[in-house]
Amino acid sequence: MSGILIRGGTLIDGTGSPARPGEDVLLRDGRVAAVGTSLAADADTEIVEAAGRTVMPGLIDAHTHLTFGEPTGNDELFNHRTEAYSSMLSAYNARKVLRAGVTSVLDADCLWNIGVELREAIESGIVEGPRMRAGGQALMTMLGGTAGRMIRDEGTTGYATVVTGRDVMVNEIRRQIKYGVDWIKIMVTGLIPSMKGPEVKVWNLDELRTVCDTAHELNTKVVAHCRNSDSTRDAARAGVDLIYHASYVDDEALEAVMEAGSALCPTFTLLGNLADYGAKIGTAPELLDVFRAEIEVTAKQLAKAHAAGVPFLAGSETGFAVTPVGEWHARELEMFVEYMGMTPMEAIVAATRNGAFAMRAEGELGTLEVGRIADVLVIDGDPLRDVRVLQDKERIVEVIKDGRRIDITTPIPERTQRASDQVRFLAACPLTRSLALTEDDLERLSHV
Repeated sequence: MSGILIRGGTLIDGTGSPARPGEDVLLRDGRVAAVGTSLAADADTEIVEAAGRTVMPGLIDAHTHLTFGEPTGNDELFNHRTEAYSSMLSAYNARKVLRAGVTSVLDADCLWNIGVELREAIESGIVEGPRMRAGGQALMTMLGGTAGRMIRDEGTTGYATVVTGRDVMVNEIRRQIKYGVDWIKIMVTGLIPSMKGPEVKVWNLDELRTVCDTAHELNTKVVAHCRNSDSTRDAARAGVDLIYHASYVDDEALEAVMEAGSALCPTFTLLGNLADYGAKIGTAPELLDVFRAEIEVTAKQLAKAHAAGVPFLAGSETGFAVTPVGEWHARELEMFVEYMGMTPMEAIVAATRNGAFAMRAEGELGTLEVGRIADVLVIDGDPLRDVRVLQDKERIVEVIKDGRRIDITTPIPERTQRASDQVRFLAACPLTRSLALTEDDLERLSHV
């Protein structure tokens, strides 16, 4: 493999060290071979001129759903998907992730077993996409997740497998590991239709410990969806390695996280998109303030955890209609800065060096140091001045994965929405006479 010399850029190496202007980065055999000034290049080395630009590690998105097909809601996701078409759509979408500057993702739960198969297809060179670590179907109790009564009492529904009792839990974890998952995901909270309000914890501590112990014995990590404080506390105490959301977390739960050494991935992006732009896509108006309040309350507490040294990863929950693939991956960095008070450098570290934990590649990935995997971005702009520049695909000059330059200019064919993948409503509400007819109409009809 010929080398690549990225010459003269301002280097943000992902370690948190200050940016270094005028640095060269030499890539060879898929690794960072040298970093310094005035590096020599062989005749067969490609030269990338980066003067006036930023050179940094590829972004790592630690919370994606590339197999979901961007549904508008749970009905679409669970009832309007086919395995074969979803597989092909996932492969199509994978290219968009690279174009957004994301060279690695954790896709912790998926439809069928497509996540593992997509990972294998990318590693085999069949599909162009980001480096992946994948989970299987999320483990749920029959009360788990956000789909309420759409979830079956047992068995598999879409991305979820309902586990009942210790033996079923253990067997399902072993089955998923047999078929190649890198992570086991638990939906620790769920929406219960008969209870008003936010998600509640639907696993007990012993059940969570069963999952963690079984997975860890087989060298597999555990990630948990936790949308209230009790769930975050018990997930940490049970040994969960990575906690998504940590919504409304309190001081007791933060202490449990710090004691356990769990990492956090708040995934503010989906909530931020709903709060800021939900009115444009038909989100119920009364929910907009709810989403914003969840961000503000949670972020204030998580800032304490960050100050105490808890590792944070950046995740976008890409894969839903409100977070379509290739569009919002880097917004989490902006939200870390805006809501948690991180510096742009700290947000970049969360999305690079810290993200290596999600990829199970710590010490190998996420920084531009000699010997590390050569995933590199060249950015026309300064993300330390304004981290939002990483969301502008026009400012992404180069994407390099495994020491190979990615084509980011040839257009990806535009796709149309398959009609059968979407829910078609005859009406959004009952057509009562009072809604259909004006007062004048009703007055005239009263005299008929």
